[in-house]
Amino acid sequence: MRLTILGGGGFRVPLVYGALLRDRAPGRVTELTLYDVDAARLAAIAKVLADQARGVQDAPSVRAVTDLDEALRGADFVFSAIRVGGLAGRAADERVALAEGVLGQETVGAGGIAYGLRTVPVADAIARRVKALAPDAWVINFTNPAGLVTEAMARHLGEQVIGICDSPVGLARRVARTVGADLDAVRLDYAGLNHLGWLHGLYQGEENVLPRLLADDALLASFEEGRLFGADWLRSLGSMPNEYLYYYYFNREAVAAYRQAERTRGAFLLDQQARFYATVTGGEQAWDAWDRTRAEREVTYMSENREVSGAGERAADDLESGGYENVALALMRAIARDEPATLILNVPNGSSLHALDAEAVVEIPCRVDASGPRPLPVTQLTGHEAGLVSAVKAVERCVLEAAESGSARAAVKAFALHPLIDSVQVARRLLDGYRDAHPGLAYLRP
Repeated sequence: MRLTILGGGGFRVPLVYGALLRDRAPGRVTELTLYDVDAARLAAIAKVLADQARGVQDAPSVRAVTDLDEALRGADFVFSAIRVGGLAGRAADERVALAEGVLGQETVGAGGIAYGLRTVPVADAIARRVKALAPDAWVINFTNPAGLVTEAMARHLGEQVIGICDSPVGLARRVARTVGADLDAVRLDYAGLNHLGWLHGLYQGEENVLPRLLADDALLASFEEGRLFGADWLRSLGSMPNEYLYYYYFNREAVAAYRQAERTRGAFLLDQQARFYATVTGGEQAWDAWDRTRAEREVTYMSENREVSGAGERAADDLESGGYENVALALMRAIARDEPATLILNVPNGSSLHALDAEAVVEIPCRVDASGPRPLPVTQLTGHEAGLVSAVKAVERCVLEAAESGSARAAVKAFALHPLIDSVQVARRLLDGYRDAHPGLAYLRP
């Protein structure tokens, strides 16, 4: 089986390759193609993968290319993990937003909108080439903002594109571990959008163990989301929110923490990964350099939020790999080998969530087999959840309109309608700031 990774020079590619190396079953991936516009980054990641494969019998072959059409031809699966504008773009997204006193996080608020405006036109073009050159391939989208980008690509690829994220399964793993449940033996009742969802239930047989967790102060204080949101607020919600809901429920504190930080997250990662690529290019053992950088990256994930909320350090179990790369591998196995799996995925809503239309891409549990994913029944969103999800989906639709039409008016509307941006005038200044920072946004015209 042939797998192509778009954004193959990206830092997280070795996680995927590690999962492929562990897969020894018949029908596994035997050929991996890495595509990236940056040949130097490709070469560095290829070195890491060569170190990983050393001593592994029948490891998947790896080739690195900078031509998109060459990368797509013959692919059975395509992982899309691009970053338009690179980490320099992410750092600029954060700076422009913070200058206006609003959140510039990569996928949430102004930063997420700016990232979407840069990324959707590129993702749209990629989807068109996949349809032309590899029409039978399944596209698994990692690219953020994952729900928005998946919906953009679905306009060309339909159900052949599926979005994934490791955040919901990470939440479920922590909740299951806290209550002593086996994650593989429970049923998850989770619903929302990417980075905007809630775990309404974790069922052992017929019992929902989430109320037991919410009633126990000691248990809530023992894991990340419990400390991040606080017991009183979680009981008020009656559910367990995705960690990214912190930016909505504690927005003022999050913005203050970002503004007080020595560097934004994007600036930190930009410096860190520049050192990594330079180190590997300079001849240091590639795997050691990558693994050391990965560990630092995981330890510092959402550190500003944990500090301001008093959540403390991340648990050791959350520093291990086993996130989105394992979700992707399980998804591939289910489709290619007809090995059914239940996974939380970004897929068209259909009739799952009454607050949204059928074409809206949502994040919900699905049963996956050779025919693809089928959404499972979930608890309907509560009033405030439905309102928040509907508002953010309206923002995403404005981004899609802006990307398709080149309308600056639609882009301003996207900023202005977001729940975390409190003024049309701020929205206008944000677009001006982002156009100044990103030449690629010149396509947006009055």
